[in-house]
Amino acid sequence: MSMENTPRSNRIHIGIFGKRNSGKSSLINALTGQEIAVVSDFAGTTTDPVYKAMEIHGLGACVFIDTAGLDDEGELGALRIKQTMRAMERTDIALIVCTDDQIDQELQWSKWLKEKNTPILWILNKADLHADSEQIARRIEKRCGQMPLIVSARNREGMEEIRRSMIGQFPDETMERGIVGRLVSAGDVVMLVMPQDIQAPKGRLILPQVQTIRELLDRKCLVMSCTTENITSMLQALVEPPKLIITDSQVFKTVYELKPEASRLTSFSVLFAQYKGDIDYYIEGANAISQLTEKSKVLIAEACTHAPLTEDIGRVKIPRMLHKRIGEGLQIDMVSGTDFPEDLSSYDLVIHCGACMFNRKYVLNRVAQARNQHIPMTNYGVVIAYINGILDKIDY
Repeated sequence: MSMENTPRSNRIHIGIFGKRNSGKSSLINALTGQEIAVVSDFAGTTTDPVYKAMEIHGLGACVFIDTAGLDDEGELGALRIKQTMRAMERTDIALIVCTDDQIDQELQWSKWLKEKNTPILWILNKADLHADSEQIARRIEKRCGQMPLIVSARNREGMEEIRRSMIGQFPDETMERGIVGRLVSAGDVVMLVMPQDIQAPKGRLILPQVQTIRELLDRKCLVMSCTTENITSMLQALVEPPKLIITDSQVFKTVYELKPEASRLTSFSVLFAQYKGDIDYYIEGANAISQLTEKSKVLIAEACTHAPLTEDIGRVKIPRMLHKRIGEGLQIDMVSGTDFPEDLSSYDLVIHCGACMFNRKYVLNRVAQARNQHIPMTNYGVVIAYINGILDKIDY
């Protein structure tokens, strides 16, 4: 998968935060070497966050988030700041841009970012306009605890220092995180079971399947694919059992009953649970199903905003499984896209999709939100494996 085609959800999200007219958009243009953000001498040019996918040498595929000013004013300004706060939830690394040592607002935002465990780089911009930039930087350091990088976005000075500093914020394991993890090695035969039912988009595969296949090919695995009804024929065609079988979660039970004993089993949703979220918390959260009653309340969160389908897994199949197990009195609410309640206290369980459309930081912020409110949280594939009694038989 080329850098140009890398989905936004798999890119490192670099958020640019600062007051109006601090040079945030100019900084993005200078870092990327392109005029991708609108620059104006008038404060407040950037309104809603603007996402621009790029590639930075050493970091790889990234997306810059150009946000509205932290000091935006009025009713509309408040809405813009709210959007900026939502962008913060997706931010893997934050650049806080200032032009002087009056950083009360920036310090408040840095506090919020630190609460989300987001690495921060402080940037003192417009150095070309200040003869005393070093002194200003030292005063900022005394207040924030970090010496800001002194740059001039207008003159494109200091950009290499920012790039090197950003690269240094990410450990190697973060940069190399993969979907299949340590489940396979080069030369392993991997069998994919992918039902082509009403949920499968006509003429193409869904994103998790495409990304998984590409990673397996990059890992030099031998990839075999079939639909559910051809599992037996596929296994008979192989000289040896596949090392790993990856299935669509909705046919977990069928595949488990047909798989060779020597083959490991997982699902696309479970793989994305560890790739995008917190698989251990999800498995722990699945145990909450045994405590649900007809008076309980469950929230199902879907990253996609597609129109509901006849046999939609999140809107139809999982609710059907839960109602069959718990009873029709169980209340199940559904949210999609970026809709996600701030207050989860009324729920006994949150069930999230694989989140292929979200970046990992955004999903982990939702997990942290549930953790902090002591609400169990799990994932589509984990739930289906649990209900089918095979959760302890799957790999991730």
